[in-house]
Amino acid sequence: MSRPDLRMPTLALAAWAGALVASLLPTTGALAAIAGVSAPSLVASVRRGSRLVVALVLVFTAVGAAAALRHERVASDPVAVLAVDRAAVHATLVVTSDPRPVTGGFGDGVMLRGSVRRVTGRGARYQVRAPVLVLAGPGWADVPLGSTVELTGRLAPPRDGAGSDGLSGVIFASGDPEVVGGAGVWWRAADAVRESLRRSVAPLPRDPRALVPALVVGDDAAIDEELSEEFRATGLTHLLAVSGTNLTLVVGFLMVVGRWCGVRGRGRYVVAAVGIAGFVLVARTEPSVVRAAAMGTVALIGLGVDGRDRGPRALGVAVVALLLLDPGLAVSIGFALSVVATAGILLLAPGFRDALGRWLPRWCAEAVAVPTAAQLACTPLVAAISGQVSLVAVGANLIVAPVIGPATVLGLAGGVLGLVWEGAGRVCGTLAGWCVAWLAAVAARGASLPTAAIDWGTSAVSLAALSVLVVALALWLPHLLRGPAGSLACCGVLVVAVLVRPPSPGWPLPDMVLVACDVGQGDALVLPAGPASAVVVDTGPDPRPVDRCLDRLGVDRVPLLVLTHPHADHVDGVDGVVDGRSVGDRLTSATATPGETYQVGAVTLQVLWPPAGLDSVNANDVSVVLLAEVHGVLMLLTGDIEPPSQAALARMWPDLAVDVLKVPHHGSRFQDLDWLLGLGADVAVVSVGADNDYGHPAPDTLEPLADAGLEVLRTDVDGDAAVTVDDGQLGVARSR
Repeated sequence: MSRPDLRMPTLALAAWAGALVASLLPTTGALAAIAGVSAPSLVASVRRGSRLVVALVLVFTAVGAAAALRHERVASDPVAVLAVDRAAVHATLVVTSDPRPVTGGFGDGVMLRGSVRRVTGRGARYQVRAPVLVLAGPGWADVPLGSTVELTGRLAPPRDGAGSDGLSGVIFASGDPEVVGGAGVWWRAADAVRESLRRSVAPLPRDPRALVPALVVGDDAAIDEELSEEFRATGLTHLLAVSGTNLTLVVGFLMVVGRWCGVRGRGRYVVAAVGIAGFVLVARTEPSVVRAAAMGTVALIGLGVDGRDRGPRALGVAVVALLLLDPGLAVSIGFALSVVATAGILLLAPGFRDALGRWLPRWCAEAVAVPTAAQLACTPLVAAISGQVSLVAVGANLIVAPVIGPATVLGLAGGVLGLVWEGAGRVCGTLAGWCVAWLAAVAARGASLPTAAIDWGTSAVSLAALSVLVVALALWLPHLLRGPAGSLACCGVLVVAVLVRPPSPGWPLPDMVLVACDVGQGDALVLPAGPASAVVVDTGPDPRPVDRCLDRLGVDRVPLLVLTHPHADHVDGVDGVVDGRSVGDRLTSATATPGETYQVGAVTLQVLWPPAGLDSVNANDVSVVLLAEVHGVLMLLTGDIEPPSQAALARMWPDLAVDVLKVPHHGSRFQDLDWLLGLGADVAVVSVGADNDYGHPAPDTLEPLADAGLEVLRTDVDGDAAVTVDDGQLGVARSR
């Protein structure tokens, strides 16, 4: 077997490097760095007559310079300048993405992308084409994609500055939009197909009803957090978003239909082009969809004649072209995952398939090889993002593979046929729903296994070790899979690893007095009360993370469950505490009385807040605040109380002093820092989710605490974070 031609992928790496330099450095510094690398390299390569190196230098320079100049243009356009001034503006905007619901600190709303065409601010009016993100109220929820609207609001720069994520600014819209221009005919047609698809699955149960639109066109609006978490745990998340697989299936089906209809030769390319264009329109022309379309096209080429040579070349061309069009993709995790997965399929899957093909039918060997290659290639990147390595991902993807094609094609057929005959659309939608019900069942079962995923860590050393392991496996597997004995041995080891929970050395520690569970953006605190027994304060936003945390701690009984206030990030995970455990009394803000004391094993709790009769429109301010004592350690558990309640609490309990502080409201910037610092705590615990949309925890809150000498634990960085005591001395422990 001939080796694949890797020259074009090497050029793609050079393009990626140039775009990274331009994305990570200021424009002047980026151009200087590009020139400093390119000039001597070009001279040396010309002298040596190395055409490949010359090409590498030219691609690196072209993409890097284009990216730097584009970033400068975006950063200096009138919208970006007004955003820096946080100016109030009136703008005319073309909507370029569907509105998506968001929940923020000030209520629910929607988020969408748009292109500003006219903007008036600071007494001047400008004609522009500037990409922006719009954060608006619920009145924007039904604004059609492609429509033109007028709005007023206040501009602000993106979180990482103008040009980040391809944005000139963020508009905080005030009031409802005024639609002044409708969407074009193509957008209206795409919307009709999407709406018909939703109608075709409307009679189905909740999970299939949500999964079919997500699988077919990436419409994941109806996917709930629990289902999403199950798909994440089993490595099936890619099925909830538009991916190259979707396009490959749809276009492949159209080409088969075209062949049945007598289309031959170049006509098949026309069918493929029409299929790609239609897919992008229906799934939306957002960057992730365009990326998926490009990778899907590469996969189609790889599956065609001479695909082993043409596939890598097509991948290289696609990467260079996409980076020239949108240099910001160089820092996009989604783009990196798409490219790496496609590269794995093109470069690793043939070897795995041929090895398995010695003793399996070719179709079966290919069905195993493709998900294995894609998952193996993506493993280091996924670990860098999540800190985990999934042990069930390959098996789960293999098990669901037979239904992905039928579900995708039937779902799309339901959307199209439903436009002319709703009954036929319902039939196709129902059949697609039966297929995706299998997906939901596999995700639920896989996520419930004792070791569906293992914590790996995100340090440079751990990721380097994982990368070395992946390379070794990629080289070794083709030899191991040549016979049934080696393959079955691999499967046996994997099954044992998944079904038998390995011991966690040093976790839990015997001297823990408080554990903040890593439950994402929310709170879930555990106070050990005795053997297999604990007081739980809040449950996080989703049942599964808190359930896993309590499992790791060996908690079977919860004599007292405290729910500090009725916000989803504190109470929606309650089923994860209750299911399979003995749960006793519950304490809520409606039943708590200041001064009341509870004794639960080794735990003593005193209610400090809220006062009787407190009436507040902000549920955060009526959070139950507890003074807890475990083995002589005093801990203040503050819920989400805001500065006014913090000040009132300070007046009610003027001499309060503690050893450990649970920082209020996930470390938001709204704090009474004088009160927090005056508590005399040695350890501060922040329960917060990684990469959340609220800016938690705020540097303005963390830095004063650290400067005052407190040791700060964060669940987004440390995982499950524990406070320990040994012979009267406080300590801390981290699960990561």
